[in-house]
Amino acid sequence: MEKLSLQNTHVKLLAFDLLSLTQTRIPASSDTFTRNSVPIARVETLGVVVSRDLKPDKFLKFFLDDGTGMTPCILWLNHTTSQYFSRRCLSDVRLIARMATMLSNRVQLGVTVRVRGKVASFRGAVQVTVEDVVVERDPNAEILHWVDCVRLATKCYDAARGRNV
Repeated sequence: MEKLSLQNTHVKLLAFDLLSLTQTRIPASSDTFTRNSVPIARVETLGVVVSRDLKPDKFLKFFLDDGTGMTPCILWLNHTTSQYFSRRCLSDVRLIARMATMLSNRVQLGVTVRVRGKVASFRGAVQVTVEDVVVERDPNAEILHWVDCVRLATKCYDAARGRNV
């Protein structure tokens, strides 16, 4: 039996929980982040955009405030110039770049957005490498996200610690 892993799902977290993830460096591997010893790779968070720093054709760095803290997020916009994408089909890279530009246009100051992405680290600080951005129009979205996060933390994430699957 193996320990439960939440690495293949977007774990709903509030900023204070996200910023308190423990980072473990594994040689010859990507960094691993854990919450109560349970590995986490992807997260979903929601908040108001309170800061937005756009470097055209490079990245969009923004912060989400959910009332418990500010979550740093990075959306890469350098798909056409990055060596990472150099081996991919050019039409695919252009499509990915257009999608990233569309997502960056959704991120505006004062707007409530739901972000999904990978947990990453930059200069020792946790951040979210953005995969998806959805503008929330429901005025109750923030409180519902809070309720979901608290419920999942107590019923699922905390209960998962030590449980074998």
